[in-house]
Amino acid sequence: MTKTDYDLVIIGGGPAGLTAGMYAARARLNVVLIEMAAPGGQVLVTDWVENYPGFPEGITGFDLVDKMAEQAKKFDLEIITDEVMSLDTSNPVKKIKLSEKEITCHAVIITTGASPKKLGVPGESNFFGKGISFCATCDAPFFKEKTVVAVGGGDTAVQEAVFLTKFVNKVYLVHRRDELRATKILQERAFANDKIEFVWDSVVTGFEGLFGIDGVNVKNLKTNEEKKIAADGCFIWVGIDPNTTWLGDSVETEYGFIVVNDHMETSVPGVFAAGDVRKTPLKQIVTAVGDSAIAAVSAEHYLDNLER
Repeated sequence: MTKTDYDLVIIGGGPAGLTAGMYAARARLNVVLIEMAAPGGQVLVTDWVENYPGFPEGITGFDLVDKMAEQAKKFDLEIITDEVMSLDTSNPVKKIKLSEKEITCHAVIITTGASPKKLGVPGESNFFGKGISFCATCDAPFFKEKTVVAVGGGDTAVQEAVFLTKFVNKVYLVHRRDELRATKILQERAFANDKIEFVWDSVVTGFEGLFGIDGVNVKNLKTNEEKKIAADGCFIWVGIDPNTTWLGDSVETEYGFIVVNDHMETSVPGVFAAGDVRKTPLKQIVTAVGDSAIAAVSAEHYLDNLER
């Protein structure tokens, strides 16, 4: 086997990356996990996780990821903080360009996850961080006893809207359909909360304000009626975009999400992907860690079969 810096490099330090790292470290592979920020990913800013097995009372996202990181480090997983700029898969030995150096390896597991999708409407970029947020856990305290708009109808939007009511006086939940997509138990909590008012069949068309948001423009898709909701902030949860722009065309993707088979193998031998970054029908912590266990074992088998 050609000598490289590592047998395996894991790119991304959320639940998927930490799980893959734990499996690879337990297998005594020469492995490193690269994360550009703190390990944890989106879960770090998740207020409460109640559908991850083993925690019947629920657990904060921060605490769950902290336990995962602690468990991975127990097996001596090396974790470094750096940004991956590109991945060269043109040869059996993969080259990974970091911010200030390049490393080589035989196998790669990509677990870079996804980021909140933006609305792409006037005023959104101007008010990001000045009234617009994608994280209730991070920013809800800034809107204590104020009025906010929340956008979306899935699990995250509904759960976070309920969380916002711990701080704010009023939440207008804007959804483009006439019914929510969230799981029934989350819907029940939202409908029972008198601080939440639903704005059905509607989309946000823009934001108004001088130094911060003072209004959110909304359009009803059925009547075409437009109105301004007086609000001090807006929280957006309308889906996610995969964190794959750095990949270029090095592996096959579909709408940016990496295409893999049942073994988490991408279109390139020795390159695997797991978690929210891959094309998958369900994006949950539990599926991400399951994906990563498969990816790590598949990577181990790949390495075992390389010519030595």
